[in-house]
Amino acid sequence: MDKKLIEVRKRLREDFPLYSKHSLKIRTKDGTIEPLILNPAQKILQKAVDKQLKSEGKIRIIILKARQQGLSTYVGGYLYFQVSQARAKKAMVITHHADSTRALFDLTKRYHDHIPEILKPHTKYSSRREISFDALDSSYVVATAGGDNVGRGETLTHLHASELAFWSPNNASQIWNGLIQAVPDTEGTAVFIESTANGVSGIFYDLWKGALEGSNGFIPVFIPWFTDPTYREKQVGNLDKTPEEKDLQKLYKLDNQQLRFRRKRVAQTGLDLFKQEYPANADEAFLTTGRPVFNPEQLQKRMQDTPTILQKMALEGGEFTNNNRGELQVYKHHDAGETYYIGADVSLGVRGGDWSCAQVLDSKKRQIATWRGMVHPDYFADVLYALGMYYNSAYLIVENNNHGILTCTRLGKDMAYPNFYQETTVDKITEKESITLGFRTTVKTKPLVIDQLRASMRQEEIELNDKLTIREMMTYIVTETGAMEAEQGCHDDTVVALALVNHIHEGKFTPIEVTNDFYIEAV
Repeated sequence: MDKKLIEVRKRLREDFPLYSKHSLKIRTKDGTIEPLILNPAQKILQKAVDKQLKSEGKIRIIILKARQQGLSTYVGGYLYFQVSQARAKKAMVITHHADSTRALFDLTKRYHDHIPEILKPHTKYSSRREISFDALDSSYVVATAGGDNVGRGETLTHLHASELAFWSPNNASQIWNGLIQAVPDTEGTAVFIESTANGVSGIFYDLWKGALEGSNGFIPVFIPWFTDPTYREKQVGNLDKTPEEKDLQKLYKLDNQQLRFRRKRVAQTGLDLFKQEYPANADEAFLTTGRPVFNPEQLQKRMQDTPTILQKMALEGGEFTNNNRGELQVYKHHDAGETYYIGADVSLGVRGGDWSCAQVLDSKKRQIATWRGMVHPDYFADVLYALGMYYNSAYLIVENNNHGILTCTRLGKDMAYPNFYQETTVDKITEKESITLGFRTTVKTKPLVIDQLRASMRQEEIELNDKLTIREMMTYIVTETGAMEAEQGCHDDTVVALALVNHIHEGKFTPIEVTNDFYIEAV
């Protein structure tokens, strides 16, 4: 091969933006075939790629994006670039829908069909889901996130998880876990996750959150909608801006054409959906999930203002002591003269199930502490007794549904906790009064306490300090049947506990009178 050609090929091999400009072709929105010249959003991603390759020698990037910014096009081109120019590489692209899978494969097939001959590797075969480069022993495969076995048994060097937020919630986590294990954690490998947001739940949200916290090895890359130069509407006459538009213009340096684009899309889709699909910042993208019970914007604002955990404590020898691995997270110092209130939601304590949770509020409805753990209902009674005594014999309310009966019975009868919530009921026929320990949630009582909590939140009566509580409130929705519950795949333990403690804070508390008759009659 000519020395000059070898030099050109070497330069193209080391410079993806240069390679894409001269070697890759895409179909534009106008239907023409044009070179892949990186747009502003793609350049942001390329910068992140270069930075991580330089520091770690591998790529682990999660991308939160607005719609149609060409980031799938970039990742597809980058993966084709890698596997078609090097030996023993295997790339896999997984999408959420068969149509998307076909579209991304067609994109890659177009790259291959139009590649200059000097860079075009010999193909052993090409199907509707795979291109095999036999001379290089490399391949490019696409698949749809359907069965749990997708990617299992494979050894991959490059992986693209497209629109991960929209994979089926029934098995998205299982599929992802199988795929990520197929990519060795070594130099030269690459994993790209890209998606628009789909609420504050699911594997994509968890991975994004982990990337922000720096706990999972992924670099978070957010691309706001106004990065795209085409997201504009031509100006016709003067633009009478609303106060919100004036603030946005100042904050993000938007021009009038961008504001017109935003105004038009908001009119077409509604503000919540616009923020999800065309977010201006990462927090905004996750605001919408189902029909939220609580105000998402209010919760997001509080999320940004939450304090750091003051201390962690664990129950040891019947008392709470400092322990960095403890289940009790404390946000404000204990005050010996303060009145405290505790609400608790009881779980079965089985691995993989729900959590037992307790919320502690002070007299001003400030969230003082939270306890959350996977324990048996019997032991949870010990936890709540110690927690209540630590917080000055706090007023305590516990849900008594199902396994909560055991917790309530131990607290009320065996331990005789002094300020334990009870309900007195009267038999309509015999007119005999009976005592029920704890709070029973029914189709009538649950909406009551949730609505009380919603009103307290709306009036900003409660000071939330726990991020997990806020996240669960973000995924607490009104279903199609009108029920209020956690979104599929999410938990609501902290929400229920908070609703209960708010309930007794509203003046609904009746302490148990410990008498000899009580021990005989209480159930």
